[in-house]
Amino acid sequence: MDGLMPSYAISLCFYLDSVNIVDDFDTVKIRANLQRMTSKKSNYHHGDLRRSLLQSASLMLRETGIEGLSLRKLADHVGVSRTALYHHFQDKNELLCALAEQGFHHWYQRTRQLVESTESDHREMFRRFFYHYIQDATTTPETYELMFGRAIWKQAQATPTLKDIAYLCFQYQVEITARWQQLGLFPQEETTVRLAQVIWSTMHGLARLVIDGVYADSQHIDDMCDCAIRMLLTPDTKASDK
Repeated sequence: MDGLMPSYAISLCFYLDSVNIVDDFDTVKIRANLQRMTSKKSNYHHGDLRRSLLQSASLMLRETGIEGLSLRKLADHVGVSRTALYHHFQDKNELLCALAEQGFHHWYQRTRQLVESTESDHREMFRRFFYHYIQDATTTPETYELMFGRAIWKQAQATPTLKDIAYLCFQYQVEITARWQQLGLFPQEETTVRLAQVIWSTMHGLARLVIDGVYADSQHIDDMCDCAIRMLLTPDTKASDK
């Protein structure tokens, strides 16, 4: 593909967008304006078409939801042929899985940045971790639905790469839960995996209630987050001694 233009693109390059014919008895000059027809395709040909497709698909997902997203509409939106699109996504499920992968990568990067920060107050760190989860989920509900909803997982249609990043994210949550147990934030006698599952389930349940419109008042949501955090954390003995 690098440096080579497919035959169908070569044919398109000779499409005459505007033609000026000057007849001076023995000379016919034909000038074709090719810029409009080739600018997008040449850029994508040498650039990262997959990234461009995912960026546009994310935008369409926010605007129309899962049901309104299709490969045909995506190809038209980006300005590429469906053949070019099929080189990256064989069907809609592969596209949805790739969008879900992006969501997990975003969660993983932001969570690592938060947890590996120099914040010395570990209880405050967990509070920020909890709020960060709710904020991400409710800010991009369509992506969150792909990450954890039935569109992919209930049908057992997750791609291997989506399974890998989803597993990596949960493993990281187990790892930081074990770290917080050692710091005394959670009971050490509890099984770390089960504790991580309970923490995630609590955050997920709250996020779904907000996404589904059951709760909309921001103050109520904050109050519920703070209540859940207090219930999950062990009592702060240092604070009680003061």
